[in-house]
Amino acid sequence: MRGLVRHVAGLYQGGPAAAGLDRAARRLDEPLRVAIAGRIKAGKSTLLNAMVGQELAATDAGECTRIVTWFRDGHTYRVQAQLRDGSRRQLPPGPTGGLLDIDLGRLGSGDVDRLLVDWPSPALRLMTLIDTPGLDSLSAELSRKTEAALAPGGDGAAEADAVIYLMRHVHASDVHFLEAFRDDPTDRRPLNTIGILARADEVGHARPDALESAASIAARYREDERIRGLCQTVIPVAGLLASSAVTLREDEFRAFGVLATAPEADVDRLLLTASRFARAESEVGLEPARRAALLDRYGLYGLRLCVRLLREGTVTTAGGLSRELITRSGLGPLRESLMTRLAGRADVLRAQSALTAVERAVRRYPIASASALRGEIEQITAGAHEFAEIRLLDRLHTGAVTLAEDERADAERLLGSDGPGPAIRLGLTLDARPEEVVRAANASLGRWRRRGEHPASGRDVRDAARVLARTCEGILQRAQRSGPPGRAVG
Repeated sequence: MRGLVRHVAGLYQGGPAAAGLDRAARRLDEPLRVAIAGRIKAGKSTLLNAMVGQELAATDAGECTRIVTWFRDGHTYRVQAQLRDGSRRQLPPGPTGGLLDIDLGRLGSGDVDRLLVDWPSPALRLMTLIDTPGLDSLSAELSRKTEAALAPGGDGAAEADAVIYLMRHVHASDVHFLEAFRDDPTDRRPLNTIGILARADEVGHARPDALESAASIAARYREDERIRGLCQTVIPVAGLLASSAVTLREDEFRAFGVLATAPEADVDRLLLTASRFARAESEVGLEPARRAALLDRYGLYGLRLCVRLLREGTVTTAGGLSRELITRSGLGPLRESLMTRLAGRADVLRAQSALTAVERAVRRYPIASASALRGEIEQITAGAHEFAEIRLLDRLHTGAVTLAEDERADAERLLGSDGPGPAIRLGLTLDARPEEVVRAANASLGRWRRRGEHPASGRDVRDAARVLARTCEGILQRAQRSGPPGRAVG
């Protein structure tokens, strides 16, 4: 793809497509771009803070939440405003000097195309995160900003390679947006999207089993044909709990300790409702203002959970409480999914975005060598097995290829839905020996060859079986190149 983009950019140099092709070339060497989107108050900024491990994104309804904001890895903290004309202006900190306090000066949100926030972060080295205004807000302009940030632009390149989409329930507007986020309106791309059942701790009024209930709801969504056709998975996450857990302070841990050792009946009465906990007079040892601050940071479910964990002696330190809350919040599965489903395919997703930009440039601005370029594009599209795997995964998710339930699960795993490593694709443990990988790959190869040759298999199944057999052959080739037994595979 680098060679193709450079070649096409040279042919279009000085023309209207040149800038877009140059951007496509640069993107191949940049971190994956992942947008966080959803309806208003879905918890997008809170989830972003949890993912980065730092309170970078403003969560209140201030001026900055009305602007698309890019969070990138950098040497130091810096905020720039990119204006509508493409120029950039560095912004000073606001009156408090805090990370979330950004002074736009005389600029209004309508003057700014996007904010660029640089922050040194291991998470941001892997992917640039794009925080977007809420969809379905009272301002139609804000919704348009989000859709414009994610839909393909005039040069054919969408700003984001993938999307994390937050939803509390599957609303008609959620379906509309997910359908709109495709590289091509005629081509579904559920592989590019991870669905989040957001604010999972609020299911059932923050009952003790809220996260278990949310997990059951997310599992139903994952099997819903309509949702499967729009995103590759749905994960329940308690964003507020996760965000507060990764930034838990020692003084908060001490406050939870006060609640855990106070008379149980008094504390339980306070925890009946959020308003009572924040405002009621009580002898538990924490004034209302302090309790309100804890409620704002952890939510009612988080407060109840912290108190219970300390009462039971499950955790005894601030670090232990932080780790336990992160585990229960669902942040771990989300991070794992990002690593396996998105970061693990970053090269393919970036190449896919670049290929789309090249295709649209050639189609929109035909030149004398356009026919030869289209042939080169088709050769890459057809010859790159990674693209064939993505197309088949998409077709499995959208129901375009019909397989039995066990076959579909096996096919999706083999195509890398659970991770790109050979052992994971074959359903083996990560420490599987090379000879185990070879045996499993040979067995899988035989199964899919037989499936493709079966007289009852339709054309779509035969085509799918050929792709899966080629995947098995690739795994076998890598296993054979891995050297003598004992060396890692893949």
